[in-house]
Amino acid sequence: MASDVRIRVATPADAAAVRTIYAPFCESTAVTFEETPPSEIELADRIESTLGRHPWLVCEDDGEILGYAYAGPLRERRAYDWIVELSVYVADATRRSGIGRALYESLFAVLERQGIHDAYAVTTVPNPETERFHEALGFDRLVEFPAMGHTDGEWWDVAWWRRPIAEKPETPERVRALPAVREDDDWESLVRSGEAFLQLSS
Repeated sequence: MASDVRIRVATPADAAAVRTIYAPFCESTAVTFEETPPSEIELADRIESTLGRHPWLVCEDDGEILGYAYAGPLRERRAYDWIVELSVYVADATRRSGIGRALYESLFAVLERQGIHDAYAVTTVPNPETERFHEALGFDRLVEFPAMGHTDGEWWDVAWWRRPIAEKPETPERVRALPAVREDDDWESLVRSGEAFLQLSS
């Protein structure tokens, strides 16, 4: 791994780089059902609002954003506080270099510290690369909804995946918001824990 590659918390200033990575998925694939790429301002707002509660991480190499991943609420009602939905996107030029896994591993570590117990992912199918990725990271394929969304002139199936983060006690403690976890003494090592899975060369 190159010594200047690191995982860190995103900031609204990363919105332009995030948009550069995300826009092609909107414009030329059915991976996301967001058909029009959000503006830089919209993405800056998404990053800021996410960080009030959950992690949004980026992997960067000497200031260049190579990929990002974040967690968000699956549903808004209080009973769902202990589960999240995940998303990860990697720049085309640096795929298959461990960035997606590295970002997810750091997310898992942060989410476990927050008190999250399950992470879910939602993918359009068929999508062999994404399907293999989630299987390799220990996600279980739960259900597939046929012809759930229509975009790019056709109907797409949608699969739901789940990965346990931690055991579920009978009476769970309240989930800690991300700002509180960022005050922990070992925060820096926690958020960078996924870097061990990077396969980049200098």
